[in-house]
Amino acid sequence: MDSSMQPILDKAQVLIEALPYIQRFNRKIMIVKYGGSAMVDEELKKQVIQDVTLLKLVGFKPIIVHGGGKEISKWVEKTGMEPEFINGLRKTDLATMEIAEMVLNKVNKSLVQNVQALGVNAVGISGKDGGLLKVEKKLSDGQDIGYVGEITEVNPQILRDLLEKDFLPIVCPIGMDDNFETYNINADDAACAIAKALSAEKLAFLTDIEGVYKDKDDPDTLISEITVDEARELIGEGYIGGGMLPKLTNCIDAIEEGVNRVHILDGRIAHCLLLEFFTNKGIGTAIIRNQDTRYCNE
Repeated sequence: MDSSMQPILDKAQVLIEALPYIQRFNRKIMIVKYGGSAMVDEELKKQVIQDVTLLKLVGFKPIIVHGGGKEISKWVEKTGMEPEFINGLRKTDLATMEIAEMVLNKVNKSLVQNVQALGVNAVGISGKDGGLLKVEKKLSDGQDIGYVGEITEVNPQILRDLLEKDFLPIVCPIGMDDNFETYNINADDAACAIAKALSAEKLAFLTDIEGVYKDKDDPDTLISEITVDEARELIGEGYIGGGMLPKLTNCIDAIEEGVNRVHILDGRIAHCLLLEFFTNKGIGTAIIRNQDTRYCNE
């Protein structure tokens, strides 16, 4: 065989390796929580959008839920206001809420534009639309942190309708309370709540770390797969802290309420979604049901 054929054969092998995953997850709902460096770096942003668009074109039903914290902070500072945090949570007064909603909608439509440029019809909505995300005021250790919402109810019908009509929904985490006041919502919480309401097949968090570590200071302790019970043990034994604690707790809740698998991925790695969803060994950390195995073709 001509040696020049090998790279072509290698590409064919990659496609064949992806086949059982495409077969298994065809027409299944995938929630991608988009945040971190992948939202700031233009090249990474392009790659994430390519990944999600490819998922759509091979028959999956992806939904993007995005944040925008860094962009909000930038615009708050531009207006001369100082970002204020209480227990690590941004205090959102009325002026900050107006900026947050403006910035999140700007980010939302930018993502719609990028998806449309790749030939897929996308629709950007917020949690206000169709009563998607209903909230109440969130307190931090009893302290008022302003217009920050805790999700109390999800009405996913608008998302079902968009998926049925072959659109790719892109959701920004803004919701309303019983009095129709506007609240900012943590994007992780929004993605988790939507995934549970739709009984999604997969929920993927794009982060700025490789995944879950048993020892956060030792990169060799990265855990590639972990069951719900094992995750609880790690939390109980004090191995999980910082921003990973609420994220992993969200993952456990999602699986217990109907989501099949949750993935914590390093969004700084090019095409991390494709690597995790379509290859035998994947990357990052997969949180699975206690009785499950990770790889669908093993």
